[in-house]
Amino acid sequence: MVTIIKTSHSIRSIFNYNENKVKVGVAECISAGNYPVDVDKMSDALKLNRFIKQIELNENAKRNSVHISLNFDPSENHPKEKLIAIANSYMEKIGFGKQPYLVYQHRDAGHPHLHVVTINIERNGKRIDLHHLGIRKSEPARKEIEELFGLVKAEGRKKKEEFILQPITVGKIQYGRMETKKAISNVLNAVLNQYKYASIPELNAVLKQYNVMADRGSENSKIFLTNGLVYRILDEQGKPIGVPIKASDFYSKPTLKFLEEKFKRNEVRRITDKIRLKNAIDIVLLKERTMSTNQLAKYLEKEGIHTVFRKSAEGLLYGITYVDHKTKSVFNGSSLGKEYSAKAIQERCGLKITGDEKRNQSHEKLPSKESLLYHLQQQKDSLTIPDLVKVLDMLIQAEYATDYLPNQLKNRRRKKKRKGLSDN
Repeated sequence: MVTIIKTSHSIRSIFNYNENKVKVGVAECISAGNYPVDVDKMSDALKLNRFIKQIELNENAKRNSVHISLNFDPSENHPKEKLIAIANSYMEKIGFGKQPYLVYQHRDAGHPHLHVVTINIERNGKRIDLHHLGIRKSEPARKEIEELFGLVKAEGRKKKEEFILQPITVGKIQYGRMETKKAISNVLNAVLNQYKYASIPELNAVLKQYNVMADRGSENSKIFLTNGLVYRILDEQGKPIGVPIKASDFYSKPTLKFLEEKFKRNEVRRITDKIRLKNAIDIVLLKERTMSTNQLAKYLEKEGIHTVFRKSAEGLLYGITYVDHKTKSVFNGSSLGKEYSAKAIQERCGLKITGDEKRNQSHEKLPSKESLLYHLQQQKDSLTIPDLVKVLDMLIQAEYATDYLPNQLKNRRRKKKRKGLSDN
């Protein structure tokens, strides 16, 4: 069994998420803990108000709602009574046995799972501590319940494929709007909080790898003018297909306002990640003096860096974005520096440069001394003789040699030259 715990400041959002699943026929509310009547006799208002009234006993709590999912192995097919017993036992073991809670059985995924909705405000107004709830309470509870109910154990196993982000295929959108929404939601949940992006294009550089796109519409469209945002599924050619879904319709509310706040925080979070990315690009270009941009992308892929090329209808490259899957950072080329923009990368790859133009740009193609030294330090145990020869060869080139010449000697050379001219 795999358990996932999320906390929130809005019990209404969590409740509506699960009830909407019930309304479209992919979920069922199978149990209610510490409610005055049986679940099948309660209205939506009664279910929600039970939570709200108890939350009002502590208005200072910033996060007062808890959303838990209990996920079982695809091979398991437990009857409803056993699922209810598992949920009740779990809630008791994590310290929520006396709290009001609702248990929903969901049928919208490839594995059986439950969602439990509850709050952490007790009847006396005190707050149940949520800090490290997963480590302190949930993990021990999970292990006990696996033994008690004979469940497939999660210990020592990788998460099942159903819990891992997989690329969306066109076939999955044939089930209609709800299936499309579920597919997009799975991708957003995995990408939005893991990756560090600072613009819509940078976010899309990641999302498009999963056939999803955040779309603001054209500049004159209603959605753009009202600061709206929709998410779309893309086909294998990268073209939108199916019904676009408004950001506000998703449970996590990944709206433009939400993303803009992310942009600001991510700018700070990814500062140090620039160094690794810039050095990776420099070193690839150091090893191979002339290559195509596609070859560059293949080399970077080995370092865990996905390169996104943006081209015009005529096939001309006008933009480049780097997605570093190791640091989870995304950078538009120009935000790394001029020498990493689309135009500069083409030049550094040796494209469309000949004769005097190529000689004039030779200095721009060379990586910095810092990059070379960083490469030597990081790769000292795996450097081959040819690599080492290339590095040493570059360090003795004039572009580097003059950098190491003391300023006093440079001045003396100039003066001596001028003196010789005046003597003649």
